[in-house]
Amino acid sequence: MSNGSTFPPHRRLRGTLVIALVALVAAGVAGWLIWRPTSGGDGEPRRAAPPGPSTSASGSKSSQEPGNTETSKNPKDPKDPASGAPHKGNPHGSLKGKVVMIDPGHNPHNRDHGQEIARLVDIGNERKECDTTGTSTNDGYAEAAFTLDVARRARTLLQDQGAKVVFTQDGDRPYGPCVDERAAAGNKAHADAAVSIHADGSGTGNRGFHVILPARVTAGAADTSPIVAPSRELGERLAGRFVAVTGSAPSNYIGGDTGLDVRSDLGGLNLSTVPKVFIECGNMRDAKDAAQLTDPKWRQKAARGITEGIADFLTR
Repeated sequence: MSNGSTFPPHRRLRGTLVIALVALVAAGVAGWLIWRPTSGGDGEPRRAAPPGPSTSASGSKSSQEPGNTETSKNPKDPKDPASGAPHKGNPHGSLKGKVVMIDPGHNPHNRDHGQEIARLVDIGNERKECDTTGTSTNDGYAEAAFTLDVARRARTLLQDQGAKVVFTQDGDRPYGPCVDERAAAGNKAHADAAVSIHADGSGTGNRGFHVILPARVTAGAADTSPIVAPSRELGERLAGRFVAVTGSAPSNYIGGDTGLDVRSDLGGLNLSTVPKVFIECGNMRDAKDAAQLTDPKWRQKAARGITEGIADFLTR
């Protein structure tokens, strides 16, 4: 039966295949444009706004001026930012022989030892407080309680994969340890990776997580030159997995939407001789972020995001 076409059937089939191929290529190009990295062409993150007064001189809090007060955007890319490949998971035992230092920020008992934690210690390029109390949600959920909970969850996940996990403190000290001791603990353990867990205490409307990377510091007892590059890779992988697992967006007030920030004023980074980063999991002073940080199910996701980031770095 004639279909009204003047072309033989095999030519019509070939034309259909060509059209389908063109559509497929166009879709691929469009997808690449959507998912390509948002940082500058040289791979460096956009810098945060200059820091304002610190609310945690020795730790992770920095009341930086907001660089962008818009609502946090959806994650741009759930893939690992370093490799661009989807996360395939790490099987049981894949981290056997690896040592991971987990540093739960602050200490629940610091508030009872104000004089001790106010003591100044040398962090290489300056002197800062031994430790601080940390921040809390408006309803009184302490950062120190949050960091311990997430750290313990991450420890379980890492141990399930065969890693040896060392803590700087497990709620078993009267205060501290001081920031120089926190760095020394990772160095002494010869950790393959170290992560300090925190939550920020910025203004309402400032939302999202960010990972703090060590700047190059060579002063006094500090020399971060050997760890700057591997710490950046650890931080990038950690940020990539945290986005994918928690659904949180990178900070809208620090790091220019990259989720990465570089600092030279943190003793825990300055004095480290092993790859180390800080992660601020969210802003405890913003109601929307606080709702996540106080949710045990979300904290489990945060622990898994941190664990997967570490595992990706260690099995790269």
